Amino acid sequence: MRNPIVEMDGDEMTRVLWKEIKEKLLFPFVELNTEYYDLGLPNRDGTNDEVTLEAANAIKKHAVGVKCATITPNAQRMEEYALTKMWKSPNATIRGILDGTVFRAPIVTKRIEPVVRGWKKPITIARHAYGDVYTNTELRVESPGSAELLFADKNGEEKRLNIFDFDGKGVLQGQYNTDKSISSFARACFEYAISVKQDMWFSAKDTISKQYDHTFKSLFQSIFDSEYKTRFDELNIKYFYTLIDDAVARVMRSEGGFVWACKNYDGDVMSDMISSAFGSLAMMTSVLVSPDGNFEYEAAHGTITQHYYRYLKGETTSSNPVATIFAWSGALRKRGELDSNAALVHFANALETACVATIEDGFITGDLAPLCKGEGAKTVDYVNFISSVAERLLPCA
Repeated sequence: MRNPIVEMDGDEMTRVLWKEIKEKLLFPFVELNTEYYDLGLPNRDGTNDEVTLEAANAIKKHAVGVKCATITPNAQRMEEYALTKMWKSPNATIRGILDGTVFRAPIVTKRIEPVVRGWKKPITIARHAYGDVYTNTELRVESPGSAELLFADKNGEEKRLNIFDFDGKGVLQGQYNTDKSISSFARACFEYAISVKQDMWFSAKDTISKQYDHTFKSLFQSIFDSEYKTRFDELNIKYFYTLIDDAVARVMRSEGGFVWACKNYDGDVMSDMISSAFGSLAMMTSVLVSPDGNFEYEAAHGTITQHYYRYLKGETTSSNPVATIFAWSGALRKRGELDSNAALVHFANALETACVATIEDGFITGDLAPLCKGEGAKTVDYVNFISSVAERLLPCA
């Protein structure tokens, strides 16, 4: 590898998987060149979260990053890890700096049957990765009073809107977005749909949110009409807008095979639904694509906390490492493409093939057991699963 991949280590069970994957699936086959950042919660706390900013800026420098799952602490986690502050989501921080769009697609194998029986093709979630609830400002209201939305422009003029008159305790939340980021999101989604030659859906709730969500709807439509309609027509694919609740109903009745663009929070929720229905949260790829050509790959799931507590007790766990393996393969493939390194691209493809072959040969983790089709399936722990992938990787690496 000529240029480095920005490597961001994480927390709990996924940190354990991260180390095992590197030792058994990467080091024996690749001269790995990474710029390492420890985004584990203790180090984020110890560096006042500066390490997250450094990692995000490193991706802007080197164009490719791969990230292990990390903890976004709540009150319980703050106490558990003796934190100095309830740090914000590192994913939100990185996404805000890169201003990217997250594309998440299920990893499909012949052994795993989707829970939704009508789904025949993968559904890709395109998630806006800027602003929204993930960078909100919140206030706990402890006494009666009035809440206002205030905007002061650079000329000193102010606009004020009453939000609510509290007669007791409550809570407030403010969130934002920008036309620039929404437009980048729209173009990223349209370009992706063209690249995979699939219809694209976008859903929001403009009937209720007549400014915030309507801005998304109108920008998407104007950009599609002026820049993408002709290209979509040439490929015989369609752009479709509907309300988020209608979209959910339509998705459940569909056969799949389209790109579903969602606002940040909607995409977070719906990607988990899609991945679980196709097999498991650990069976979904996730890549953040920025408008200026930077890529960050990660697993779509969290840190597998309950498995980690069992691991600390010395128990074996059947944690599924597939999405984390595909995060590495995605980053390696993109590094190879950008550097014209055909051998690295070949290895990344071989790694994914070996991973899918392991499942189709009947070696599965516990989360896949209820959905596995065919005879002779064997549930194994994460160590044996990764070793099985390595065995199948040897002949084709």
